[in-house]
Amino acid sequence: MANGDERETDTAGQDATGDTAGEYDMEVMDVQQESAREGYLPLTFVTSRGDVACHYYAVTEPRRAVIWVGGVGGGFDSPANQLYPRLCRDLQGEGVASLRVRYRHPTNLEESLLDVLAGLGWLENEGVEALALVGHSFGGAVVIQAGTASETVRGVVTLAAQGYGADAVAELGPECGLLLLHGTADTVLPPEGSRLIYQMAHEPRRLILYDGAGHSLDEAADEVERTVRAYLLERLA
Repeated sequence: MANGDERETDTAGQDATGDTAGEYDMEVMDVQQESAREGYLPLTFVTSRGDVACHYYAVTEPRRAVIWVGGVGGGFDSPANQLYPRLCRDLQGEGVASLRVRYRHPTNLEESLLDVLAGLGWLENEGVEALALVGHSFGGAVVIQAGTASETVRGVVTLAAQGYGADAVAELGPECGLLLLHGTADTVLPPEGSRLIYQMAHEPRRLILYDGAGHSLDEAADEVERTVRAYLLERLA
């Protein structure tokens, strides 16, 4: 995975609701909501393949939103010194909703993709017209594949992305931009993976390498936050 494997993953047939025409099929049967905590609403998508837990940072009449996912560690992990919860709260002030998705099976690309597609479909049903997707490490490949499923997606951001599964980047829509961030000192997934993804992508695309930053990008957390925030607001404008 660290060097952009040549294996391929077939995700053809998936639509924005998370349904597929082939082996991987998911039906969202119910959405359960708990009381608000620390600025977000805990949501659970009850699906035919198990429950998908999410944190939803709501805004009034959402028209723009971001989906955030982590890596193979699962849970609600975040790179760059808790970048995700910080920006989720910050973007609420700009009228942008956020949905953090916890994978059911965090080492399985196809299952994790279905989790994100379930969230994407739900946000579209809530009235969202412009979406961005952000993923760290393994999640970089997940959001690249999810970005090909809907014209609502205006931007995809990857942080220290893996190469395996990311070859779908060439299929992103013409209106969907790509931002790749990677640390030059990443020993888990070296930056060559993001360079390869960049080469396969169409414009608009951008690659930023942070000198001396590792896989979590903690060393460049402040700059990463400023860059991601500005990019999301630009793509969702």
